[in-house]
Amino acid sequence: MTARPFLKWAGGKNQLLTQLRKLYPPELLAGALTTYVEPFVGGGALFFDVVQAFAIERAWLWDANPELVVIYRVVQQEVEALIDALARYAAGYLRLDREGRKAYYYQIREKLNAQRSAVDFDTFSATWIDRAAMHLFLNKTCYNGLFRLNSRGDFNVPHGRYKNPRILDADNLRNASRALQIAIIQQGDFEECAEVVDARTFVYFDPPYRPISKTAHFTSYSKSKFGEDEQVRLARFFFRLHQETGARLMLSNSDPTNEDPTDRFFDELYRPFYRYRVSAQRNINSKATKRGPIRELVITNYAAKTAAGAILLPDNSPML
Repeated sequence: MTARPFLKWAGGKNQLLTQLRKLYPPELLAGALTTYVEPFVGGGALFFDVVQAFAIERAWLWDANPELVVIYRVVQQEVEALIDALARYAAGYLRLDREGRKAYYYQIREKLNAQRSAVDFDTFSATWIDRAAMHLFLNKTCYNGLFRLNSRGDFNVPHGRYKNPRILDADNLRNASRALQIAIIQQGDFEECAEVVDARTFVYFDPPYRPISKTAHFTSYSKSKFGEDEQVRLARFFFRLHQETGARLMLSNSDPTNEDPTDRFFDELYRPFYRYRVSAQRNINSKATKRGPIRELVITNYAAKTAAGAILLPDNSPML
């Protein structure tokens, strides 16, 4: 069985994999790329897809969010203990009625936030296992599957209303753990990945997206904001890796032209590179009427090829 993302993740790439596979580097398909690097791991959909389908020998995963790194490293190193802890939370929750489940959810959320100041995020310990279990429990039972932290670093998503949430998928956690054995998982800034990138590397960037409207501000996957200055810094880093390493680079972001056809922020920022538009589903808006098809940008430093071998040219921005 194949491993899938074990976290619900706003902006996760599961729904886009069919389209993104068409944009993978030709060298990846040919077996010439043996290292995978992802500086914003998030839900990890592309990691699981690439490392299970291609000849990847080693991977480096980064994220600025230390809580997320804790979860990934526990899945990697202590999956059976994690399964046992998550099973206890699942059993405690599922035996309750609606009001009891709501109270139980907020009890666990309060416990998670209260313990944060005592956690050593630099050194793996047994306390990480219960913390990862709490996060996974909350992720499966919170509103809309969001992972959101406020400016203090507290998890602040309200309770969801699921009749029968699948809180524990032990088989998938075990599969994910096996896939993660080739990975080094670290907390840090995206630029730290430069030291491990070379010409045999495929790097995928999936940063917090730039809001496409004045009312869309969901960039808080960690307590640190990722604003426009950070988007510019990332573009400069993308260009640096392109010039200095020979690596194959792919980056996803929002497409501002969804709301304003004249907003060519990313088209200008990544003008030297190949730019494609793919169709996604907007699922995190609080109003159901605001959810639906939306374009996202995919930027590469190589020419992708169609299944028939034709090259997709830059500036054509084809819908796939």
